[in-house]
Amino acid sequence: MPDNIADFSDSELKLISQALFERYGRMVPVQTGEAEIQLNPDNDALDACPVACWEERGANFVVFKLGETRFRAQFFYNEATQYGTGKDSFDNLGDCVVTVLQVQADHEQQMKGIRSGMTRLDIADDGYDGPLVI
Repeated sequence: MPDNIADFSDSELKLISQALFERYGRMVPVQTGEAEIQLNPDNDALDACPVACWEERGANFVVFKLGETRFRAQFFYNEATQYGTGKDSFDNLGDCVVTVLQVQADHEQQMKGIRSGMTRLDIADDGYDGPLVI
């Protein structure tokens, strides 16, 4: 891993802002900074990397820039409730941002008790098979 990872470029920040605008229908402020994260699971050392972050609908989002074209994202509600995308890293920033937004949207729906992507076969049999078609 390079010792010095370049900050997010203007075009990368514009891409993030565009994805957020498409998701929320308005401009969402994106802040940049630096974070220390463990990049090598075999080593306890922390590496500094640039981050882009924003807050929306009660969730905080962070995109870590791990290299020139390597990104990781997560969202959290507080220190105890942190969620990833299920993927260690992305080689495309757009895919990274869209994925974390989708994972959070799915999580938000689950928290409301809404189950998406399920068919009748996925739901417990309640004895109802739909209307009788004659």
